[in-house]
Amino acid sequence: MSDIFLTIGGLSVSTGETLAGFACIVLALLVAIAIMLAKGARSRDIEAARYALHAGELEERIGEIVRAQSETAGRVHTMGEVLSGRQAELARAVSERLDAVTHRIGQSMQVSTQSTMENLAKLNERLAVIDNAQKNLTDLSSQVTSLRQVLANKQARGAFGQGRMEAIVQDGLPKDCYAFQHTLKNGKRPDCVVSMPDGRPLVIDAKFPLEAITALHDARSDEQREIAARRVRQDVTRHFTDIAERYLVPGETQDLALMFVPSESVYAELYDGFDELIQKAYRAQVVLVSPSLLMLAIQVVKQIQKDARMREAAHEIRTEVGHLMQDVSRLRERVLNLQKHFGQANEDVSQILISADKVVKRGGRIEALEFGDDESQGRMAIPAPIGRKATAAE
Repeated sequence: MSDIFLTIGGLSVSTGETLAGFACIVLALLVAIAIMLAKGARSRDIEAARYALHAGELEERIGEIVRAQSETAGRVHTMGEVLSGRQAELARAVSERLDAVTHRIGQSMQVSTQSTMENLAKLNERLAVIDNAQKNLTDLSSQVTSLRQVLANKQARGAFGQGRMEAIVQDGLPKDCYAFQHTLKNGKRPDCVVSMPDGRPLVIDAKFPLEAITALHDARSDEQREIAARRVRQDVTRHFTDIAERYLVPGETQDLALMFVPSESVYAELYDGFDELIQKAYRAQVVLVSPSLLMLAIQVVKQIQKDARMREAAHEIRTEVGHLMQDVSRLRERVLNLQKHFGQANEDVSQILISADKVVKRGGRIEALEFGDDESQGRMAIPAPIGRKATAAE
């Protein structure tokens, strides 16, 4: 064991020392390993405890999660039931709404259908009216054509104007106030004469020269219109001049004659475009009148005739008023006599009332007298005073 095992730096190490050192090293290593193993076991215990703690916490958390899951499942189930109920209510409400909407739509469609049928019926009625109007227009067109043909013929046009004038005169005056085709002393026969209060009739002529007016309407150029206007002036002037010469007879007829224009439009056109012609005719004692103006003139004549009849009857009215005043005077005298009789009767009634009051007073004094103590005999029966009822004692 004393053998030299190793020489280091001049230092000799024996085998025993080497073994001893090796044993020390091994022992140190074992102690270190033991210490390390102890530390490792402690660490493992700590880790195991730590793991156990974590496992408990994990189990608690898992339990909480399970409980939460259970509560969530219950809530989900409850919510499912609630949602099912809500869904059923929603389905019922939607069904009711749909039924109501369907009912309203049905009613609306029914009302719309009825309204449409009514509108169609009204439309059919209006179409029928339109058909009638169209038929009337067709008839009117034919009548206008016939009227144009009538107005194109001078004799037919004269008959047309004569007919309108006669209708106006007949509608406005009594039969004894006018005459058609009356013959004057000069042998002329005007279309109509109207009686006036002074005995001189008013002459009305119903013939009017319409050819010039028609030519004026048909004119297309300024030259044609000028020629037609010149013709209108000539024809109308010639016509009212003939009226003045034929029918204005001094001392027999009125100083004024009426020239009847059977169309309001023609009269308006003459009045607007040919005013100097109207004034010229008026200076010739001839007045152009339209149908409306002739109606007005007839009404004025009717009022004049009425005033004349009133003036003629004024004397008779005055006489009758005098008789009426005499009758009123006699009536007044008789009323005064009746008043006197009533006064006398009132005085007689007053005297009778005075006598009655005296009788009542005397009866009262007699009633106040006493004829003894025996009241069984009663008092003397006295009639009750006038104006007072008898009492039980009386």
